[in-house]
Amino acid sequence: MRSIIFDLDGTLADTSGDLIAAANACFRHMGLGDQLTEADAGTALTGGRAMLTLGLTRLGRPADAALVDRYYPVLLDAYEAEIDTHTFFYPGALDAVAALATSGYKVAVCTNKPEYLARHLLKRMGVYDMFGALIGADTMPVRKPDPEPLREAARRAGGDPARALMVGDTITDHKTARAAGVPSVLVTFGPNGADMAALEPDALMDEYGELHGIAGRLLA
Repeated sequence: MRSIIFDLDGTLADTSGDLIAAANACFRHMGLGDQLTEADAGTALTGGRAMLTLGLTRLGRPADAALVDRYYPVLLDAYEAEIDTHTFFYPGALDAVAALATSGYKVAVCTNKPEYLARHLLKRMGVYDMFGALIGADTMPVRKPDPEPLREAARRAGGDPARALMVGDTITDHKTARAAGVPSVLVTFGPNGADMAALEPDALMDEYGELHGIAGRLLA
Protein backbone atom coordinates (compact mmCIF):
# COMPACT_ATOMS: atom_id res chain seq x y z
CA MET A 1 0.00 0.00 0.00
CA ARG A 2 1.44 3.35 -1.08
CA SER A 3 1.80 6.14 1.49
CA ILE A 4 2.24 9.89 1.28
CA ILE A 5 3.95 11.24 4.40
CA PHE A 6 3.67 14.98 4.98
CA ASP A 7 5.74 17.31 7.05
CA LEU A 8 3.50 19.84 8.82
CA ASP A 9 5.10 23.25 9.39
CA GLY A 10 5.91 24.94 6.10
CA THR A 11 4.56 22.03 4.07
CA LEU A 12 0.89 21.52 4.85
CA ALA A 13 0.43 24.74 6.76
CA ASP A 14 2.08 28.09 7.33
CA THR A 15 2.41 28.10 11.11
CA SER A 16 5.05 30.82 11.23
CA GLY A 17 2.77 33.61 12.48
CA ASP A 18 1.81 31.79 15.66
CA LEU A 19 5.34 30.53 16.23
CA ILE A 20 6.78 34.03 15.91
CA ALA A 21 4.13 35.37 18.29
CA ALA A 22 5.10 32.74 20.88
CA ALA A 23 8.79 33.60 20.57
CA ASN A 24 8.08 37.31 20.92
CA ALA A 25 6.04 36.56 24.04
CA CYS A 26 9.24 35.08 25.50
CA PHE A 27 11.31 38.12 24.57
CA ARG A 28 8.73 40.41 26.16
CA HIS A 29 8.85 38.24 29.27
CA MET A 30 12.62 38.83 29.31
CA GLY A 31 11.94 42.56 29.16
CA LEU A 32 13.52 42.80 25.70
CA GLY A 33 10.51 43.53 23.51
CA ASP A 34 9.61 41.82 20.24
CA GLN A 35 12.64 40.64 18.28
CA LEU A 36 11.14 38.69 15.38
CA THR A 37 8.95 39.74 12.46
CA GLU A 38 7.15 37.96 9.64
CA ALA A 39 10.40 38.21 7.68
CA ASP A 40 11.73 35.51 10.03
CA ALA A 41 9.20 32.91 8.86
CA GLY A 42 11.95 30.66 7.51
CA THR A 43 13.59 30.45 10.93
CA ALA A 44 10.24 30.04 12.67
CA LEU A 45 9.49 26.91 10.69
CA THR A 46 12.72 25.28 11.89
CA GLY A 47 11.60 25.36 15.53
CA GLY A 48 11.36 27.23 18.79
CA ARG A 49 15.00 27.00 19.78
CA ALA A 50 16.05 28.45 16.44
CA MET A 51 13.76 31.44 16.95
CA LEU A 52 15.01 32.11 20.46
CA THR A 53 18.61 31.82 19.29
CA LEU A 54 18.00 34.23 16.42
CA GLY A 55 16.44 36.84 18.68
CA LEU A 56 19.24 36.58 21.23
CA THR A 57 21.85 36.80 18.47
CA ARG A 58 20.33 40.11 17.41
CA LEU A 59 20.78 41.27 20.97
CA GLY A 60 24.45 40.28 20.99
CA ARG A 61 23.93 37.07 22.98
CA PRO A 62 24.36 34.32 20.35
CA ALA A 63 25.85 31.72 22.71
CA ASP A 64 23.31 32.02 25.54
CA ALA A 65 22.20 28.39 25.37
CA ALA A 66 21.13 28.40 29.01
CA LEU A 67 18.62 31.17 28.35
CA VAL A 68 17.29 29.33 25.31
CA ASP A 69 16.83 26.19 27.41
CA ARG A 70 15.10 28.18 30.13
CA TYR A 71 12.61 29.84 27.80
CA TYR A 72 11.92 26.98 25.42
CA PRO A 73 9.16 25.53 27.67
CA VAL A 74 7.74 29.05 28.06
CA LEU A 75 7.61 29.34 24.28
CA LEU A 76 5.82 25.99 23.96
CA ASP A 77 3.20 27.03 26.51
CA ALA A 78 2.62 30.35 24.74
CA TYR A 79 2.36 28.58 21.40
CA GLU A 80 -0.09 25.98 22.70
CA ALA A 81 -2.34 28.72 24.06
CA GLU A 82 -2.55 30.54 20.69
CA ILE A 83 -1.75 27.77 18.23
CA ASP A 84 -4.22 28.58 15.46
CA THR A 85 -4.63 32.35 15.52
CA HIS A 86 -2.59 33.06 12.38
CA THR A 87 -1.98 29.55 11.00
CA PHE A 88 -3.47 28.57 7.64
CA PHE A 89 -3.23 25.60 5.31
CA TYR A 90 -1.57 26.25 1.99
CA PRO A 91 -3.97 26.52 -0.95
CA GLY A 92 -5.12 23.12 -2.15
CA ALA A 93 -3.36 21.18 0.62
CA LEU A 94 -6.43 19.64 2.20
CA ASP A 95 -8.04 18.95 -1.17
CA ALA A 96 -4.88 17.10 -2.20
CA VAL A 97 -4.86 15.03 0.99
CA ALA A 98 -8.51 14.09 0.51
CA ALA A 99 -7.98 13.20 -3.17
CA LEU A 100 -4.99 10.99 -2.35
CA ALA A 101 -6.93 9.14 0.32
CA THR A 102 -9.84 8.64 -2.06
CA SER A 103 -7.41 7.23 -4.62
CA GLY A 104 -6.20 4.60 -2.17
CA TYR A 105 -3.05 6.21 -0.81
CA LYS A 106 -2.41 6.15 2.92
CA VAL A 107 -1.68 9.65 4.27
CA ALA A 108 0.16 10.56 7.46
CA VAL A 109 2.01 13.42 9.13
CA CYS A 110 5.64 13.16 10.24
CA THR A 111 6.85 16.34 11.92
CA ASN A 112 9.57 17.56 14.24
CA LYS A 113 6.96 19.50 16.19
CA PRO A 114 6.23 17.86 19.57
CA GLU A 115 3.45 15.33 19.03
CA TYR A 116 1.02 16.90 21.50
CA LEU A 117 1.31 20.27 19.76
CA ALA A 118 0.89 18.77 16.30
CA ARG A 119 -2.18 16.85 17.46
CA HIS A 120 -3.58 19.95 19.17
CA LEU A 121 -3.11 22.03 16.03
CA LEU A 122 -4.66 19.47 13.67
CA LYS A 123 -7.64 19.03 15.98
CA ARG A 124 -8.11 22.78 16.41
CA MET A 125 -8.07 23.14 12.63
CA GLY A 126 -10.58 20.30 12.30
CA VAL A 127 -8.42 18.03 10.13
CA TYR A 128 -6.91 15.49 12.51
CA ASP A 129 -9.10 12.65 11.22
CA MET A 130 -7.94 13.20 7.64
CA PHE A 131 -4.63 11.51 8.45
CA GLY A 132 -4.03 7.87 9.22
CA ALA A 133 -1.13 8.54 11.58
CA LEU A 134 0.80 11.31 13.29
CA ILE A 135 4.45 11.04 14.32
CA GLY A 136 5.98 13.97 16.20
CA ALA A 137 9.46 14.85 17.38
CA ASP A 138 9.00 12.98 20.65
CA THR A 139 6.85 10.06 19.51
CA MET A 140 9.91 7.85 19.13
CA PRO A 141 13.44 7.83 20.56
CA VAL A 142 14.66 9.37 17.28
CA ARG A 143 13.39 12.18 15.08
CA LYS A 144 13.87 13.31 11.47
CA PRO A 145 16.27 13.07 9.64
CA ASP A 146 16.46 9.58 11.11
CA PRO A 147 14.34 7.50 8.72
CA GLU A 148 12.44 5.55 11.36
CA PRO A 149 9.77 8.20 12.10
CA LEU A 150 8.87 8.27 8.40
CA ARG A 151 8.72 4.49 8.26
CA GLU A 152 6.62 4.32 11.42
CA ALA A 153 4.21 6.93 10.05
CA ALA A 154 3.68 4.74 6.98
CA ARG A 155 3.22 1.61 9.11
CA ARG A 156 0.71 3.22 11.46
CA ALA A 157 -1.26 4.58 8.52
CA GLY A 158 -1.48 1.07 7.10
CA GLY A 159 1.07 1.49 4.34
CA ASP A 160 4.30 -0.13 3.26
CA PRO A 161 7.33 1.93 4.40
CA ALA A 162 9.17 0.89 1.24
CA ARG A 163 6.41 2.40 -0.91
CA ALA A 164 6.24 5.79 0.76
CA LEU A 165 6.93 9.32 -0.39
CA MET A 166 7.98 12.26 1.81
CA VAL A 167 6.54 15.72 1.13
CA GLY A 168 8.48 18.44 2.93
CA ASP A 169 10.05 21.86 2.82
CA THR A 170 13.53 21.53 4.31
CA ILE A 171 16.82 19.70 3.97
CA THR A 172 15.73 17.68 7.02
CA ASP A 173 12.77 16.25 5.11
CA HIS A 174 14.99 15.57 2.10
CA LYS A 175 17.58 13.75 4.23
CA THR A 176 14.83 11.74 5.93
CA ALA A 177 13.53 10.47 2.61
CA ARG A 178 17.03 9.67 1.37
CA ALA A 179 17.83 7.76 4.58
CA ALA A 180 14.59 5.80 4.23
CA GLY A 181 15.31 5.04 0.58
CA VAL A 182 12.09 6.66 -0.65
CA PRO A 183 11.40 9.66 -2.93
CA SER A 184 11.36 13.21 -1.63
CA VAL A 185 9.08 15.99 -2.89
CA LEU A 186 9.96 19.48 -1.72
CA VAL A 187 7.56 22.41 -1.92
CA THR A 188 8.65 25.69 -3.47
CA PHE A 189 5.94 27.91 -1.97
CA GLY A 190 7.24 28.04 1.61
CA PRO A 191 9.58 30.67 3.08
CA ASN A 192 12.63 28.65 1.99
CA GLY A 193 11.18 27.51 -1.33
CA ALA A 194 13.86 29.14 -3.46
CA ASP A 195 16.49 26.94 -1.80
CA MET A 196 14.82 23.60 -2.52
CA ALA A 197 16.04 23.01 -6.08
CA ALA A 198 19.67 22.92 -4.92
CA LEU A 199 18.87 19.84 -2.80
CA GLU A 200 17.96 17.91 -5.96
CA PRO A 201 14.84 16.16 -4.65
CA ASP A 202 12.97 13.66 -6.77
CA ALA A 203 10.40 16.35 -7.50
CA LEU A 204 9.71 20.01 -6.78
CA MET A 205 6.10 21.03 -6.18
CA ASP A 206 4.89 24.55 -6.93
CA GLU A 207 1.28 23.91 -5.91
CA TYR A 208 -0.74 21.10 -4.37
CA GLY A 209 -2.63 20.46 -7.58
CA GLU A 210 0.54 18.76 -8.85
CA LEU A 211 0.88 16.23 -6.03
CA HIS A 212 -1.42 13.49 -7.29
CA GLY A 213 0.46 13.30 -10.59
CA ILE A 214 3.85 13.42 -8.87
CA ALA A 215 2.87 10.63 -6.49
CA GLY A 216 1.61 8.47 -9.32
CA ARG A 217 4.87 8.90 -11.19
CA LEU A 218 7.24 8.38 -8.27
CA LEU A 219 5.34 5.50 -6.68
CA ALA A 220 4.33 3.72 -9.88
